[in-house]
Amino acid sequence: MPINRIVPTRRGRAAVAAVLASVAAGGYAAYDRYTDVGRMDPAVILAVEKAIIPWEGLVLTSHWDPFAKIWDICYGETQGVGPGMKKTKVQCRDMLLRRVHDDYYQPIMQCSPKLEAAPVSVRASMISGSYNFGVGAWCRSTAKARIEAGQWRAACEAQTAFNRAGGRIVRGLVNRREMGDAQRIGEAELCVSGL
Repeated sequence: MPINRIVPTRRGRAAVAAVLASVAAGGYAAYDRYTDVGRMDPAVILAVEKAIIPWEGLVLTSHWDPFAKIWDICYGETQGVGPGMKKTKVQCRDMLLRRVHDDYYQPIMQCSPKLEAAPVSVRASMISGSYNFGVGAWCRSTAKARIEAGQWRAACEAQTAFNRAGGRIVRGLVNRREMGDAQRIGEAELCVSGL
């Protein structure tokens, strides 16, 4: 269970509302090119813009992640990354959107058919979590079981369990999974703010 109290916030509700309003106005139409079906699920946009990019940060030259013990680049990309690689900001954003949609959103929707019925904030939080700790872990998680039972808030709270790296609780992961920090929205915060 979460370490801190999980509550909806004004900034969480504002993030959800801003993305939904922009999608409705066609503000994210360029994102549609990343899907085979035409229109991008607003949850992917919400996850990318409000949960993944702020927490991952942008790194244009590959670097060694001492927690995961792997090379990464851009917004936490690890696939095919090695020392000395360089990318532009445009390449990083393109890579992130394509990967989040194809390699995280689609697989978790497939392993959890009831996720489609969840509010956009819940779907976005689950996408962000799976991007950070992996699709396999998410598909075996208590959060997924709560989604399948239609227990949205319980799913938001269950995902906070993914707060360890190297076998120990990491403050940054607690912040990311729960209520965020002064600059960034936490996944659970975002999740419950749309309920």
